[in-house]
Amino acid sequence: MAEGNQTVIFQFLLLGLPIPPEHQQLYYALFLAMYLTTVLGNLIIIILIRLDSHLHTPMYLFLSNLSFSDLCFSSVTMPKLLLNMQSQDPSIPYAGCLAQMYFFLLFGDLESFLLVAMAYDRYVAICFPLHYMSIMSPKLCVSLVLLSWVLTTFHAMLHTLLMARLSFCEDNVIPHFFCDMSALLKLSCSDTYVNELVIFVMGSLILVIPFVLILVSYARIVSSILKVPSARGIRKAFSTCGSHLCVVSLFYGTVIGLYLCPSANNSTVKDTVMAMMYTVVTPMLNPFIYSLRNRDMKGALARVICKKKVFFCL
Repeated sequence: MAEGNQTVIFQFLLLGLPIPPEHQQLYYALFLAMYLTTVLGNLIIIILIRLDSHLHTPMYLFLSNLSFSDLCFSSVTMPKLLLNMQSQDPSIPYAGCLAQMYFFLLFGDLESFLLVAMAYDRYVAICFPLHYMSIMSPKLCVSLVLLSWVLTTFHAMLHTLLMARLSFCEDNVIPHFFCDMSALLKLSCSDTYVNELVIFVMGSLILVIPFVLILVSYARIVSSILKVPSARGIRKAFSTCGSHLCVVSLFYGTVIGLYLCPSANNSTVKDTVMAMMYTVVTPMLNPFIYSLRNRDMKGALARVICKKKVFFCL
């Protein structure tokens, strides 16, 4: 497109969710309650792991980082959505849109890498229980967490810089409740071939490979359990891996349903609903999954409450 026909875009308009005006306040209250539950639930997990020495193990190091990632992941989109619903102002500055996209990719990718680290931890715990502490050394655990942060930072920065080089013309309406990368590419009047190629290549590395590694880890776990079948061993495996499998199913199920199973009809509505699932619902449910299915978390909560009671009594 000729330079004279281009209009500099200083802001975008987020259409938000397809909610009738008469139901706006009801959905606003619902989403606010969900967001507050997400923040409170993940903060409780982080604080419990921090305060209780019994939870200073590799699994809970990964879990505390996962809870922090969930908290931030939801905070990238939800406050702006709630603000738009209340003020009826759908605008977001160009720089703010790129920043939102960057942090959305950062914390979304971080969750994917942390789920892989947790799957490897469960694999070592069940298949090599006698060598668990030597294999999952503090140095290895910290290295896995740092590597996850470095790789996701690089990936998010790469896509943000590629997006920043594109030109945007007159159309600045985003049919979504946040600055989704695919929606922004559709609005651009520049050649987006490089962006789309990088999305395909990096998407395979960031999503598909971690998902395959998780499947391989659990295939090895199941194989190890079947070699020595016993009711006690099966119960132990399910108690150890059940919470993690629920989180993996929630996260990858919605992401795969959104990006690998596109639908021709009502794609915009479907994309928005599916995005709500993994950006809002999954981070909210993760603390419940881990606290309700995990004896260690229940025990830690009881110990912290007892300590507080003793402190107040004194």
